[in-house]
Amino acid sequence: MRIRGEGEEGERGGPPGDLFIFIYVEPHDFFAREGDDLICQIPISFPQAALGADLEVPTLNGKKNITIPKGTEPGEILKIKGEGFPKIRGYGKGDQIIQIIVKTPKNITKRQEEILKEFEEISKNSDRGEKGRETSQQSWKKFFKAGN
Repeated sequence: MRIRGEGEEGERGGPPGDLFIFIYVEPHDFFAREGDDLICQIPISFPQAALGADLEVPTLNGKKNITIPKGTEPGEILKIKGEGFPKIRGYGKGDQIIQIIVKTPKNITKRQEEILKEFEEISKNSDRGEKGRETSQQSWKKFFKAGN
């Protein structure tokens, strides 16, 4: 940033020079900035992604509630309107952009493992049960068998 006439005195009684101010912004641990928008990543569990959930997320102005829709995919983007930075040109504020990160647990109990295996088996059976309609798993198998 430059402030005219606020620097040191000029040589031989000349007018003062300009003052230059260098501003460095340290990265934040949670938030990032992209233009007027505020970006963050929120980790959720697989059950929260599959079933949906109501969560409280941090913003620059305190915490806000958001709804994670049923069937949310990893990497999906949600927005909170007006929770970003003030627009430099114009009125209003940018948005807070929330990227969903679905966390996979590294250590699970025997019971959790049983439930997940049961879920997988039920999922396989429901894919086979749709007569006359090709499932996504079947279409992928055809795609790879065809040599594409």
